[in-house]
Amino acid sequence: MTTYENDIVLIYFEGSPLCFARVESILPDSKPDWYHLKLLMLQIPLHVVTWILRDAYINGEPFTMNGKKMRLERIECPAEPDIIGQDTKKEKKPASKKKKTDKATVISFADLRKNSS
Repeated sequence: MTTYENDIVLIYFEGSPLCFARVESILPDSKPDWYHLKLLMLQIPLHVVTWILRDAYINGEPFTMNGKKMRLERIECPAEPDIIGQDTKKEKKPASKKKKTDKATVISFADLRKNSS
């Protein structure tokens, strides 16, 4: 799986998931097949790191950093979200042909502030 800018990756440290990060940029290094991978670490506090990695490492091959095993795994959004209490094996019912007659009311927070003061 190829990793691109704006992809979310899961960073593994010594074989265990450590944190998620978003790929901010992938810029070529002066050495062939090496890249500056800029990552926004999705943890509190947010911070940005830049790692110099081979293209194979960016795409999921294991590597070491300071003697520690590391790996990046690109994360894909699941096709269907799992909703608690929803039975995914049931067939979907056809949409109702009834027209809704109730109209929704939009409440302006700005108007509420004006009226309360």
